[in-house]
Amino acid sequence: MVLRLLFRTVRTVDRRCLARFCWNFGVKGVVAIERFKRRLKRGEHFPPFLHLSITNACNLRCQGCWVDVTAPVHAIEAATLDRLIRQAKTQGNVFFGILGGEPFMHPGLYDLLAAHPDCYFQIFTNGQFLTESTAGRLRQLANATPLISIEGLEGVSDERRGGREVYQRTLRGLDHALAAGLLTGVATSVCQSNFDDLLSESWLDRLIQRGVHYVWYHTYRPVGPVMRPELALRPDQLVAMRRFVARMRARKAIAIVDAYNDADGHALCPMVTGICQHIGPYGDIEPCPVLQFAVERIEDPRGIVETIRSSAFLRDFREQSAAITRGCILLERPDVVRDLVQRHGARDTTLRRTALAELDAMTPRYSQWLPGQEVPEAHWAYRIAKRFWFSDFKAYRRLGADARARAIALQQQLGTSPQATP
Repeated sequence: MVLRLLFRTVRTVDRRCLARFCWNFGVKGVVAIERFKRRLKRGEHFPPFLHLSITNACNLRCQGCWVDVTAPVHAIEAATLDRLIRQAKTQGNVFFGILGGEPFMHPGLYDLLAAHPDCYFQIFTNGQFLTESTAGRLRQLANATPLISIEGLEGVSDERRGGREVYQRTLRGLDHALAAGLLTGVATSVCQSNFDDLLSESWLDRLIQRGVHYVWYHTYRPVGPVMRPELALRPDQLVAMRRFVARMRARKAIAIVDAYNDADGHALCPMVTGICQHIGPYGDIEPCPVLQFAVERIEDPRGIVETIRSSAFLRDFREQSAAITRGCILLERPDVVRDLVQRHGARDTTLRRTALAELDAMTPRYSQWLPGQEVPEAHWAYRIAKRFWFSDFKAYRRLGADARARAIALQQQLGTSPQATP
């Protein structure tokens, strides 16, 4: 499987793009994580990866979106983004996720990529703006991979994304990226409406045939002003999803990304482990994209490194979450999130100013932590990679048996305790 994936990637990706990926993301990315682990031993925290939502602007209106896409357009200034990245690079950071809204609607995106050829950028996009011209420009820059969101087949995509002919227009953008020789991925927020269609071997085969190099499966989170909880997966589906990912990693010549499990299948939260941090489209330093509360901003004169490192709010969020669950604290314990927000006087970072009301409207539900249903990695390459560079980094040392009992009780209370799924 690994050899077939390597052969296919070498044959289809532009040489400069591949070289930048291997060096900036591969070699230097590993070094960044090793530096992060050394910082943890010294009691210092600064994440090796930053996710930057650079604008709230978007041309689609997706179900369950938590970004203020209908508000007046706002974008973080290019000079501010450049300064932030330069400061992060002093800590060895070289990988940055670029989110929105829709990142390609930011007027300074290409200048930002061009200013940092020694970094690697993953652009989370709906693919609508990937024309032959824009894909060619990304090939010239050679330091970015488009991660194109596909939320279902024809009818489901239009419903999920709030537009017409979304699926076909997204596929056109996907084909432009692949034709340009870009390392290209497809992301799916797995939910009830796309579970059978996109979490399937036949869908992966179609992506491989089309030329896609990697996929990223993540679970739908019912958050935001219109939560749509009926789209969320049941616990048995979460287990089935994890089993599918582990099995396909050992069988298919396509890389599969997930962000919720370590090598042994134990659940984790990237925010709690400290491996990543999110910057909102208005410059707020948030625990993660779906937790829209903050105390600090990127304009803090201390600089991004010291601001994050000394934040009592972010530290308390990580430590409190780690003591309660290996899953998503927002889904499982919205009451704890409210307590943390109020204790630190964190502000609502949305323009709609309804984040606290949205918290109050949530009911506790299961997340990726389903004790007793752990599914270890099946392929040796993923086991090794996760063992060294994507683990819990000992964040959950304070998690006790009582937390495990609460997680099981929650599943039983909801009447949807997971069953072993083949």
